[in-house]
Amino acid sequence: MHRHFMLHKPDGYMSQFVCELKKKKVLGDFFDFPPGTMSIGRLDEDSEGLLLLTTDGMMSENIRSKKVEKEYYVLLDGIITNDALEKLCNGVEIGIHNQKYITLPCKAFVLDIEPDIAPRKKRIRDNRHGPVQWISITISEGKYRQVRKMTAAVGFPTLRLVRVRIANMHLNNLKAGEVIEVEKFDY
Repeated sequence: MHRHFMLHKPDGYMSQFVCELKKKKVLGDFFDFPPGTMSIGRLDEDSEGLLLLTTDGMMSENIRSKKVEKEYYVLLDGIITNDALEKLCNGVEIGIHNQKYITLPCKAFVLDIEPDIAPRKKRIRDNRHGPVQWISITISEGKYRQVRKMTAAVGFPTLRLVRVRIANMHLNNLKAGEVIEVEKFDY
């Protein structure tokens, strides 16, 4: 029997179980998962939110496919323009491993109210550095640091990135660092 988990990955952790760098915090150091558990996709060290884990390699492959949407709440440096939002939705050029890449079309919109997400332990920046704005971006691919590169490409760097949904699975009320085991993934 395979096992499946939903984790609210806190910022500051790598989405892996071992790392050669001694100062890095990895999931295997702080969470007790069964042998053979793997993360489905990754969230970089500075990102947080929903991370799925499984002992089923085929399920991991299916969920990482372009058929499955991943939604992120993104705190931007500045107030995004309609033109920049449209560019995000249509696809933008980013660099992936020193090569130019055009992202697939996505969904992006401004969040009318600030999401109910606990503040980070480490302050991102001070208000006197200018306005910030939360947006939602939903992509179906997952290139290396893609969302951060997309927002930077349209002139609004990402200050905070929180994955809130993968397919029909939502972060909901999971608190940072909280893990729940689920019978199966709904995708």
